[in-house]
Amino acid sequence: MMKQAKEMQAKMGELQEKVTELTVEGSAGAGLVSVTLNGKGVMQSLKIDSSLVKADEVEILEDLIMAAHNDAKAKGEAMVQEQTQELMSGMGLPAGMKLPF
Repeated sequence: MMKQAKEMQAKMGELQEKVTELTVEGSAGAGLVSVTLNGKGVMQSLKIDSSLVKADEVEILEDLIMAAHNDAKAKGEAMVQEQTQELMSGMGLPAGMKLPF
C-alpha cells in the first residue's frame, strides 16, 4: 500500500511539472483577439488584430480579451483534467475519485 502511495505521489509530481509546461491558446471575435496561457493560467502572450484598435471601441476590445482569456483557461483546465484521469486510470483507483488539488 505504501509503495502504491509513493508511486502515486511521484506520478502526481510528474503531472504537476507537465502542467507548467502546457500552453493553451484561446481566441475571441473570430480570432481577432488571442491569448496564450501556461498550464497554471498565467497569460504568456496577447495578440490583438490592429482593426480593433479604435478609441471608440475600447469596451468591445476589453470584452474580447476577457473572452479569449476565459477560452484559453477553460481549455487548459480540460487538458489538466484529462491528464489527471489518464494518470488515475493506471493506478487502479475508483472511477470519479477526486484528489485534493
